[in-house]
Amino acid sequence: MYGEQAAFISAGGYHHHIGLNTWQSKGAGPAARNAVGLFHTAILYPTRKDLAIIFDRLRQASYPLTGAADHLVSEALYLDDPDGNGVELYWDKPKEQWKYNPDGTIIMDTLRLDLQDLLKELI
Repeated sequence: MYGEQAAFISAGGYHHHIGLNTWQSKGAGPAARNAVGLFHTAILYPTRKDLAIIFDRLRQASYPLTGAADHLVSEALYLDDPDGNGVELYWDKPKEQWKYNPDGTIIMDTLRLDLQDLLKELI
């Protein structure tokens, strides 16, 4: 954190991979849903267990999800950050588990993600 003006996100000890700030937008309302701009930020977790860990942290903090989906090739949690920006937290299933149509296109869907099953990764 940099006071109330910025937050920096990193992995592996690097100073920051992503910087978020309000230097130009502090006090501004959220962008209109139909306005041009970022739909959401997607953050890829390396394993299902890693996704379960962050889900458990969000659950323990009572942070609300806006959705949770099994896309057949990935599993995703959806939430809004404190400014109302969409965030997707997901992991990709191993490609060996993906299914394909006869024309070679990947079969995908948006099914309900079983969150209790996800939490079993922590046992």
